[in-house]
Amino acid sequence: MGRARLAELHGVATSYEPAPGRTVQVPEDTVVAVLAALGVDASTPESVREALDRHESRQRDQLLPPCVVVRPGKAPRLSLPEGTALRVRPEDGAPHTRGRAAAGTRGADSPLTESRTESVHMGGVLTAGATADGLLTALVALPPGAHTLLAEAPDGRRATAPLIVAPDRMPLSPVRSHGFLVQLYSLLSARSWGMGDLGDLADLAAWSGRALGAGFVQINPLHAAVPGTPGAPTDPSPYRPSSRRFPDPVHLRIEDVPEFVQLRGPARERADQLLEAATALRTSVLREGALIDRDAVWALKREALELVRTVPLSPGRRAAYCDFLAERGQALEDHALWCALAETHGPEWRTWPGGLADPRSAATARARTEHLDRTDFHCWLAWLTDTQLAAAQRAALDAGMGIGLVHDLAVGVHPSGADAWALQDVFASGMSIGAPPDAFNSRGQDWGLPPWRPDALAATGYAPYRDLLRGLLRHAGALRIDHVMGLFRLWWVPEGREPTEGCYVRYDAEAMLGALALEAHRAGTVVIGEDLGTVEPGVREELERRGVLGTSVMWFERNYNGAGAARPLSPGEWRADCLATVTTHDLPSTAARLTGDHVELRHRLGLLTRPLAEERAADAVEVAEWLALLGRLGLLPEGPGDEEGAVKAVHRFLLRTPARMVGVWLPDAVGDRRPQNLPGTWDQYPNWRLPIADAEGRPMSLEELVASPRLRALMAEVARLAPR
Repeated sequence: MGRARLAELHGVATSYEPAPGRTVQVPEDTVVAVLAALGVDASTPESVREALDRHESRQRDQLLPPCVVVRPGKAPRLSLPEGTALRVRPEDGAPHTRGRAAAGTRGADSPLTESRTESVHMGGVLTAGATADGLLTALVALPPGAHTLLAEAPDGRRATAPLIVAPDRMPLSPVRSHGFLVQLYSLLSARSWGMGDLGDLADLAAWSGRALGAGFVQINPLHAAVPGTPGAPTDPSPYRPSSRRFPDPVHLRIEDVPEFVQLRGPARERADQLLEAATALRTSVLREGALIDRDAVWALKREALELVRTVPLSPGRRAAYCDFLAERGQALEDHALWCALAETHGPEWRTWPGGLADPRSAATARARTEHLDRTDFHCWLAWLTDTQLAAAQRAALDAGMGIGLVHDLAVGVHPSGADAWALQDVFASGMSIGAPPDAFNSRGQDWGLPPWRPDALAATGYAPYRDLLRGLLRHAGALRIDHVMGLFRLWWVPEGREPTEGCYVRYDAEAMLGALALEAHRAGTVVIGEDLGTVEPGVREELERRGVLGTSVMWFERNYNGAGAARPLSPGEWRADCLATVTTHDLPSTAARLTGDHVELRHRLGLLTRPLAEERAADAVEVAEWLALLGRLGLLPEGPGDEEGAVKAVHRFLLRTPARMVGVWLPDAVGDRRPQNLPGTWDQYPNWRLPIADAEGRPMSLEELVASPRLRALMAEVARLAPR
């Protein structure tokens, strides 16, 4: 019982429900390992008692919790001695709060102003009631921000805690909109260097905004990848990045760097040779059927960028670069130093020599000086990428898009990457996040990504999380959060154990959502949560209350409440606060789903769990149910057997729902049958390496895409039915 109590106090679940009415107990060893990762020794009965005693002692002695979060209508819960004085130090460092409330009184003596500072006296246990109203009135009057709360008790004890004052809801787009969903690497133009780049993104946004009335373009995460090494290519998955705080310069359009055109002499000659090599690389993908080779692309771009860096920046651009360095500060310096050290010692920082595995060691401090030039090189790359991201968002907005770019936040980072190195104190060592066993995967999942430590995040006022969000939202009209349920809880798997032996660890959702709302409010961005799969009760409802749009995929939108087979939901039964799509990057394309090609693919790769005939029959029944509904609604005038007509019909269906955003998977518009990612495969299928192709599998350039009669016919139908 003591260990269970200790686990509960630290948000560690000792059981879970893989299905309604079925409870599974978490192995004791798992609970011990997870608590150890949180800095709590629960290995013996004696250590459990000592840990409980320490926890109770801290609870008795502390004036303030590790972090305080407040928003309109939501009072903080504080236990303070009678007569404790509270003050607020605003985020900008200039105190400007004023107010007074005593135990048992309602409200403050005076409203908050920006000219004076006085104590806010509180007493008793603050819950919903008069005392809480007084403090809430005082705190809500502060501007949204990450402030500091200071407490002084009558006995002389003092404490400080981060204070997050958050808006109640995320910003929402005032109008409904439609747009494309695309994996940027797969979108090659006649100017690409072997994979899609930020110039291609700007072109797609400008064209689709002006010609199609699109309101957004959603892309995959552009996070920096862990670099490959000889014999170990870069992991092409955008969901296992080195850093979520900075984008990858592999996405740069080299010719758009202003200094590129100023190359002269031998540097110009070499740059022209690199352009020829890039043309050959692009041709191999678009005309010869080669896979996208990220490492080959980066080898060419890196050499070109080394040449470009020899050209001095103009005074204005030098000033802009210095501003970027100052704004991104320590986070950028750490990221760039990791990149420099990885070039010398390889990306596995745990094997680095002489204390370099510690970002704050004396050896690392010396390395900052020794690797100053390479560190500056990687800082410069981050700046160039940031400027092209800004240009792409400007192109989208200038084209009339209401939202523009929708960026994607991966659920975690690679354990060997820059973020895991620089932020070791806020990641749980020896743990990986994943998913528990369920009806679709009896073995569970281990994603190989270290989780945030909820206690460490709270102690920092969620600063690493807020900094991450702020960087991502710099040039975004909206942000998609992968596995948004992770703001509430994550499945932790101890190193060396099977995913079935993991457990849930709970996060302070009020704080995680508060920090998200604060940064989204500052940036004016819409937030979309990927809430597919297993979602605990109440999570979707809370996300909706806070203004986080959900993700609704047509094939999954069924009524699962009845005793019989789950029927497809009619358009009027869909939720309004969502991004509605037919498919995603992890699912079959619409053409493959309609024709059953996705079943054949999984059969060839040995991924089916039932006989082929049984899988075919079940898939055909599901597709027939949807086509029958489309027919009854009058959305399939082309009749049965018309693949292009059926693709149009499913999008007509989406546009009849109340969804705020309707996304068209760009490969669907040209009949591409290949998924970009096939879960459950590694080297059996070319995940994350395929260019967009037509129905025959022929790769298509951006120029061919925009000229495609099939794409134009579909998008004309979308534009005709989309709300103006």
